[in-house]
Amino acid sequence: MASSFDFTGKNVFVAGGTSGINLGIAHAFARAGATVSVASRSPEKVTAAVEALQAHGGKVVGHALDVREYAAVEQAFKATQATFGSIDVLISGAAGNFPAPALGISPNGFKSVVDIDLMGTFHVLRAAFPYLTKPGACLVNISAPQAFLPMEFQMHVCAAKAGVDMITRVAALEWGPAGVRVNSVVPGPIDNTEGMRRLAPTPAANQLAIDSVPLKTLGTVDNIADACLWLASPMASYVSGVILPVDGGWSLGGASSLGRGLAELMSGKK
Repeated sequence: MASSFDFTGKNVFVAGGTSGINLGIAHAFARAGATVSVASRSPEKVTAAVEALQAHGGKVVGHALDVREYAAVEQAFKATQATFGSIDVLISGAAGNFPAPALGISPNGFKSVVDIDLMGTFHVLRAAFPYLTKPGACLVNISAPQAFLPMEFQMHVCAAKAGVDMITRVAALEWGPAGVRVNSVVPGPIDNTEGMRRLAPTPAANQLAIDSVPLKTLGTVDNIADACLWLASPMASYVSGVILPVDGGWSLGGASSLGRGLAELMSGKK
């Protein structure tokens, strides 16, 4: 990981920051000297994440909340400001996913993903705005290539993440005059994450994922964390409204081929 980033004196809030990619992002900011707040539904995961992040020597707090509940999200930001001051960097990464064909998704299952990914993103950004450092705050949504690439067995996620990217663009337009930058990072297939375990649960599916990336390797959590550090740093001070794939070129076409391959595997044709 790059060592040139310094977030000493900055307050960073990571929604969904107790596991996977989002926890890796929280660790990166903690290593860079930031005060870090994390939030997720599981009190146990919140406690474990706070303890792990404190090992970097900085101040850390955690909030157990569901991003689908606006009042709870709002209260977490209010408490964070009261404890640490205004929020300089906000990472919104809470998400839900499961592979299923369109005819195999129940209305409740579709709604659940949309409520977590899309409504959750809106809740986090909307509730955070009064507590952001203005000017100077940087917001980063963690999106997915399903936002702009149709993928079989992912109709619910495609719909939700497309909305997330439009939230990013509209917020960048409306909040830019206040000095708030808003961007999306789009991870490709990232090794050792829950998302990859769900999307490619077998060795055959995992190899399909590797083969579908032009660079012929899975990404790492640090790849995504480094992108977030850069976007939040002064080096990206004129970058806003960007949807940034960090995927080894996967979104150039490999994501769609993986979707077809997984569909064949799940149907027993491969």
